[in-house]
Amino acid sequence: KKLPTLIEKAKKTATYRGMPLRLMFQDEARFGRITELKRCWAPVPSRPEVGHQRIREYTYAYGAVSPKDGRADFLILPIMTAAAMNVFLVEVAKRHSQEYILMIYDGAPCHSQSALYAPDNMMIETLPPYSPRLNPVENIWEEIREKFFDNFVFGSIDAVEDKLMEALLYLENNPKLVKSII
Repeated sequence: KKLPTLIEKAKKTATYRGMPLRLMFQDEARFGRITELKRCWAPVPSRPEVGHQRIREYTYAYGAVSPKDGRADFLILPIMTAAAMNVFLVEVAKRHSQEYILMIYDGAPCHSQSALYAPDNMMIETLPPYSPRLNPVENIWEEIREKFFDNFVFGSIDAVEDKLMEALLYLENNPKLVKSII
């Protein structure tokens, strides 16, 4: 009910500035060295051996997607704070410097509107509380975990970040796939 009103307000601002409007949804996800065992295929009668570990080291992927064309922007940062979110927002604003962006994000504790800085070409708004299913970026994280992280054991957090970078670059370069996922 609120989204059409927000889009209309953002359209007016974009038109006033002579810029096209881009609607994006933002979220972040934690990736680390804890391995979750998943089913996998193997020829009968073999039984695959899969490594397993519980090392609590993490990094964070920040992502924003545009449902209209599948455009995706990602950044890997070591922490999830308002300062890190501001770094991400500035980066997205630079990547879309010729567009006005309506960025919709969840209400995570580190996303306090008073702590966030909206770049000049961006309007930021929160999703309703307790509604992660409304954020299409959630589907991206599931895809990455399923296709790139199942049954992997990482020797370092750098290895996690390398694999995450591979996944994020693949998605950034395949907007049709992103659009089908979101």
